[in-house]
Amino acid sequence: MNAPTRWKTAWITGASSGIGRALALQLAAAGTQVAVSARSADKLQELGPGTFAYPLDVTDPIATQDTLLRIEKDLGPVELVIFAAGTYAEVAAEKINVATFEYIMATNYQGTVNGLAAVLPGMLARERGHVAWIASLTGYIGLPKAAAYGPSKAALISLAESLKSEMARKGIAISVVNPGFVATPMTANNEFAMPFLMQPEEAARRTLDGLARGRFEITYPRRLTLILKLARLLPYSAYFWLIDRFILR
Repeated sequence: MNAPTRWKTAWITGASSGIGRALALQLAAAGTQVAVSARSADKLQELGPGTFAYPLDVTDPIATQDTLLRIEKDLGPVELVIFAAGTYAEVAAEKINVATFEYIMATNYQGTVNGLAAVLPGMLARERGHVAWIASLTGYIGLPKAAAYGPSKAALISLAESLKSEMARKGIAISVVNPGFVATPMTANNEFAMPFLMQPEEAARRTLDGLARGRFEITYPRRLTLILKLARLLPYSAYFWLIDRFILR
């Protein structure tokens, strides 16, 4: 992390655990005042000095707007926003549950859109700000068991790509963070091997380093990123052969 103190005030959603929690702790330790949001109010209170708790369910657009107003009233304009709230559920092809798909999309994608609708007007008026969100390497290609999660992350990648150029002309930086497997409560119940598994502290360090450098796409670990980006270039016949041979065996 090169220059985290360039941000006086930050807001992080999904800050009660995982990457969001590690981001909040590292930014606060570096001197940024960090507004932290999640549904778990008790866990937010445990984060300690330099963090300020604002419990929130990101699927509620009105509550999201009200939370941003309270943060900026208390702490001043937010300069960095990281939408890290997310959820995951494994989906088997023979057990499609509509409610699961709706909930994952409402949290992962629409929750980010709700946040954008809240923060962008102020940033546009000030003509400065940096907004980032946590997508996933899973958003690059379709993977078995990720039929609900993967599309929500692909949508977040597309959202960032769609907004980046227009927002840059107005002084707003957009970044999308695509992690691989990170040891968080969300991955704790995975029953399959997770290659190149990272700890949330390292994921947060790499994220903040990328944000400080102004990068649009921040990905890690590098080896898994390369593998999945190359897989995305394969013809479908080769790609599905690999899926059948190495993942669904």
